[in-house]
Amino acid sequence: MTNTPLNTAAVMFITPRPELVMVQGEGSWLTDQNGKRYLDFMQGWAVNCLGHANPGMIAALNSQAKLLISPSPAFYNEPMLRLANLLTAHSCFDKVFFANSGAEANEGAIKLARKWGQLNKAGAFEIITFDHGFHGRTLATMSASGKPGWDSMFAPQVAGFPKANLNDLSSVIACITDNTVAVMVEPVQGEGGVIPCTPEFMQNLRQLTQERNILLIVDEVQSGSGRTGSLFAYEQFGIKPDIMTLGKGIGGGVPLAALLATDAVACFVAGNQGGTYNGNPLMTAVGISVVEQLLAPQFLAQVQAKGELLRNELRQLVAEFQLEGERGMGLLRALMLGREIGPKLVEMARDQNPVGLLINSPQPDLLRFMPALNTSDDDIRLMASMLRGLLKQLA
Repeated sequence: MTNTPLNTAAVMFITPRPELVMVQGEGSWLTDQNGKRYLDFMQGWAVNCLGHANPGMIAALNSQAKLLISPSPAFYNEPMLRLANLLTAHSCFDKVFFANSGAEANEGAIKLARKWGQLNKAGAFEIITFDHGFHGRTLATMSASGKPGWDSMFAPQVAGFPKANLNDLSSVIACITDNTVAVMVEPVQGEGGVIPCTPEFMQNLRQLTQERNILLIVDEVQSGSGRTGSLFAYEQFGIKPDIMTLGKGIGGGVPLAALLATDAVACFVAGNQGGTYNGNPLMTAVGISVVEQLLAPQFLAQVQAKGELLRNELRQLVAEFQLEGERGMGLLRALMLGREIGPKLVEMARDQNPVGLLINSPQPDLLRFMPALNTSDDDIRLMASMLRGLLKQLA
């Protein structure tokens, strides 16, 4: 590590960044170019589900890199097949298409639903999505998202995404027309402020879509891969969707995503879908390591227990500082602040010395926590203690 300044001018601006360069990570900790350490409760926005420098992932990368990196998607490869079988064996789905990002997986889900509508619903193409939802940054997935301001950012939008209100079945019914082919929902709205669907809503939504011959797509890019305490969040609602998308945690930090569907819905034909890097053995080998670790005995039970610990620590802060509350599922949680101090807390947490804390504020009046699923109880308590000190400063 060195204190020599690095020139950042060649990197295209997309967001304000502090003058930090992260150079090393281990578990729940990151280290910058000056040697300062940070307790990381963002983990790349729920990407590093097993923390930084996970030994199993490193072994998978090293081993596979010596064998085969990319034979072209015109051929099967062994890790692709193994991971596809692992995912279908532990879900309600039959087919998997691998991609490189959650947005790409969601784009594929949109295409698959529209293809199914062409074949089965007289060309129906509209997909009902939800206000404050987030599905990615391609033109179609931005149009599907309900993030305020996105309807005009790169206008015109891709048509066909009427918006309903989360946990309000009547608003979904009001959006249904003869052109409706699917409903696309996040089991937990992450960017929208960590807002979980209620069990009643998800169960009624599944019943409604089946009655109306409409597909149900669950976007589990953020809530899947063990994040909520089960391998997939939909399992906790007692439903079986038609399509699911995965990203972020499925790769544990490498670019990997997946589109899963039942046999009845998997209707792509040659030329409908593809991608040069999709399903490459290097990334899918890492995905195997990630999923196998998530499926290890007691791992998901420990995620649930850690989620309860984080919940209790946040609730103590709510009581101490008269905050609005906390919510979430598993290790995807939010602290509702009751006032717009989230960005200030993020900055203060990062800049404090000698050790920084990395947290996220997707909405100005709340903080979001997405720690590694194997973070320690001590790290959860340390995070809460550091945040307590910051809240005292602001009080």
